[in-house]
Parts: sequence; C-alpha cells; structure tokens
Amino acid sequence: MSPVALVTGAARGIGAATVDALVADGWHVLAVDRCRDIEGIPYAMATPADLDAVVDRHPGRVLGLVGDARSAQDMALAVETAVAQFGAVDAAVAAAGVIAGGRPLWATPDDVYDAVLSVNLDGVRRLFTAAVPALLDAPEPRHGRLVAVASAAATLGLPKLAAYSAAKHAVVGLVRGIAADLAASGITANAICPGSTRTSMLDASAAIYDLRSADDFAAQQPIGRLLEPGEPAALIAWLCSSASSGVTGAALAVDGGMTTV
Repeated sequence: MSPVALVTGAARGIGAATVDALVADGWHVLAVDRCRDIEGIPYAMATPADLDAVVDRHPGRVLGLVGDARSAQDMALAVETAVAQFGAVDAAVAAAGVIAGGRPLWATPDDVYDAVLSVNLDGVRRLFTAAVPALLDAPEPRHGRLVAVASAAATLGLPKLAAYSAAKHAVVGLVRGIAADLAASGITANAICPGSTRTSMLDASAAIYDLRSADDFAAQQPIGRLLEPGEPAALIAWLCSSASSGVTGAALAVDGGMTTV
C-alpha cells in the first residue's frame, strides 16, 4: 500500500515541488492550499487553477483540497479527507508560507506582523496538531513523519524582515519541541531551511529590497545561483522516507551555502 502525505502550500513553489517529489517516490498526496489572498500580504497567493495544475500532473495519485493552514477546522478536514480517500496519513509537510516586510520591526503594521506569524508559525502548529493523532493511530513500529519548511532566516536576522525571521526561528523551536514530545513513538519531526529559491515568495522578497529581480539574490549563495524548488523538495521527500529514521529534531540547511559565510 502506498504511503500517504498531506502537504500544505501545495499549489506552487516548494510545496508543489514537494508533491511532485513524493509522487515520484510512490506516495499518494493530499495537496492543500488556501488559494486566495491574505490581508497584510502584498502579493497574490496561489489560485485554484494553480492547485488544479498540480493535481492534473498526477492523476489518481494526488487529491486537491482548498484549505487554510491557519484553520484548525480546515486542517482537521484535511486529515479526515486523506484518511477517507487514501486510508491513512503517514506524513504531514507544512510548506505553506508567506513573506512581508520592508520596514523595521517598530514600523511594521500589525496586520503584516500578524499575517506573517499566523501563516508561517501557526500554520505549522495547526497542521501538526491535526496530523499527529492520525500518525499515532498507525500500528507499531510506526514510521510517521512531520516536516516543516523553515528558512535560512531561521538562523539569521534579516533586515526589514524581523517578523519573518522571528516566525522561522520559532518554527525550528516548535519542531524540536514536538520531536521531543514524540521521541519514542517512531514519528520524527524535522525542519528544512532553504536559501533563496526561485518562487513567487522570492519575487516578493526582491520587491522588499528594491532589487531588479529575484536573480540578484544568487550573489548571497556560494553556489552562485538560486535554488530551484525541486532541491528543497528532494530533502523533504528524503525526510519523509524510511531512510531518514535516525533524524529527528533537526533543522537541515538546503541553502547553497548561504549560512556558511
């Protein structure tokens, strides 16, 4: 029987690439995305058409669901849907994320701060809270997986992005805490910390810094280029696999060397 993953933020970027990588490894996936804009976030979110495109690439393997990662009800429904349609939940990947800023912390409007924290941090909590009981329902020996997309910003302080940096630091702390809570259960919890990756979020970051394009961020990374979404997605897929059974409570960099300099 194929394993089953639930992925938030699945309509584009790293989330969509994660769906592709998991399917390539033999998973069924429930792909979840809000598919509408968020107050306080100054760029467009993914659309229902984006989510449909991900589903259409994988007929019979991927089911799409419109849902907000910040909503306990939506995440509970996502878990229920995955179990009803595919029979189980074996992994939950929190890839939903947003970026906003452009001002120092003391000048950041509340709606911007609240949106950034709610999606990037509470979205992880809501998904994991909904998914863990389903993971614990599996018979022993269990092999459940929780993965959160943090950021290189989880180890850095980025100018004009204090809320985003705070949220990503907190994601790593949350992951380490839940890994400890699940220590002997057979369920692992890890975070990945991508560097500058070619996504709509990076385009928004370029606008924050008045750059000509997101390609200008390549200079931050010793490899001399942007990451493609499939690169962090490959690490996520490995963390969801049985090969990663000895890794839990980790925050793994996939940042082109960005945090080594």
